[in-house]
Amino acid sequence: MRSEADHRPPSVPGVVTAEEIVATARSIVAQQEPSGAIPWFAPTNGVPGHVDAWNHVEAAMALTTAGLREPARRAYEWLRSVQRPDGSWPAKWVLGKVTEPGGESNHAAYIAVGVWHELLMTGDEDFARRMWPTVRRAVDFALSLQTPRGEIAWIRNPDGSVSGEALLTGCSSIYQSLRCAVALAERLGEPQPDWELAADQLGHVVACHPEAFTDKSRWSMDWYYPVLAGPIRGAQAERRLAEGWDTFVVEGLGCRCVSDQPWVTAAESCELVLALDACGDRERALELFATIQHLRHEDGSYWTGWQFENQRHFPGDRSTYTAAAVILAADALCGQSPASTLFKEIAGRPLGPSDPADPTACGCVPATQTSLANPVRTRI
Repeated sequence: MRSEADHRPPSVPGVVTAEEIVATARSIVAQQEPSGAIPWFAPTNGVPGHVDAWNHVEAAMALTTAGLREPARRAYEWLRSVQRPDGSWPAKWVLGKVTEPGGESNHAAYIAVGVWHELLMTGDEDFARRMWPTVRRAVDFALSLQTPRGEIAWIRNPDGSVSGEALLTGCSSIYQSLRCAVALAERLGEPQPDWELAADQLGHVVACHPEAFTDKSRWSMDWYYPVLAGPIRGAQAERRLAEGWDTFVVEGLGCRCVSDQPWVTAAESCELVLALDACGDRERALELFATIQHLRHEDGSYWTGWQFENQRHFPGDRSTYTAAAVILAADALCGQSPASTLFKEIAGRPLGPSDPADPTACGCVPATQTSLANPVRTRI
C-alpha cells in the first residue's frame, strides 16, 4: 500500500498550486457530515444540501486525490453501511433522512469508479476486497435495469416499477462504471465477463442509438458526457464537441449548465476539461480550466456558477461536487497520480470503443433522438 507521506497533490502551473488544491479538498471536508456523508453543500441560509451516491463518490475521489485519505475512507464506509439489500441507494438524503427513496442506476454503478480510483491511488487491496461485495451488488442492481437493446433505465421506483426512461448522461457514466468494475473484478480474481459484454452493448447504444434516450439536449452534460465517460471517442468525439461548442461554451467564462440560460458552472466546465483532455485536446482543456478560476473563493472552495447577465453567483452556494470536479480536472491535467488517466484508460486499455474512429462500423445508422417528457435533473 502506498504511503500517505509519499502523496503529492496535483497542481497546474500558472493556474493552481498543490497547496490550493488541498485547500479546495478541505472545503469539501468542512461540509462533510459526521456520518461520513458528503452533501452537495452544508446548510446555506437555512437550506440543507442533499446527499446522493454519485456526487458523494466523486467528492470522495477528490479527497483521496488531494491526499485527504481519512475523510475519503469515512465517505466510502458510510456508503457501504447504508447500501440497500438490492444493491441500490436512495436517490436523496437530507440531513441523514431519505427524501427520495427510488434507486437510480447511475448512482449505484458509480461506486465501481470510486473503488477502482481508490485502489489505483493507494494500492490498498484490503480496502478493495472489503468494498467488493458492495460494488458487486451495486453493479448487479444497475444491470437489472438494462433493456434488451442495451440502454439502462434511469430508476427503479419505490414500488418496484422501472422507469421507462433512459438518460444519456447517466448511461454514459454507467459505461465508465462498468469498465472500472470489470477491471476491479479481474484484479481481485473474480472476473465478470457478463459485465464486460453489458458495457460493450451499452457503449454501442450510447454511440449509435440516440433514440434510446430521453431528450435532455439542452443540458451540457448530455453533450460532453458520452465523450468524457468513453462511449464516444476519436473522430466522432471531435465532431460532437465541435458541434456543441458555440452552444455551451461562453468565451472567457466557462461552460453553460443549460443551453438556454445565461449561467456557467464550474463543475460542468471542469468535466468538459476532462472530456477535452481525454480526446487529446490539451490546449483547450488547459485554457478552459484557467478560465473557470474566476469562481474560486478565497477559502479554496468554488462557487457553483455565475449568472452572467445578472452578474451574480448562482444559485449562491459553494458546492462539494464543484470542488471535486476541479480537483479531478487538475489531476488529469497534472498527470502525476496513478489515477490521473482514469478518464482515458482502464487497466491499460483505452476507455472507449474498440474502433473509436468508426462507431457505426456495425452497420447501424444513428437515428434521430426522440423528444420525450423528462424530469428536470442535473448532476446525473
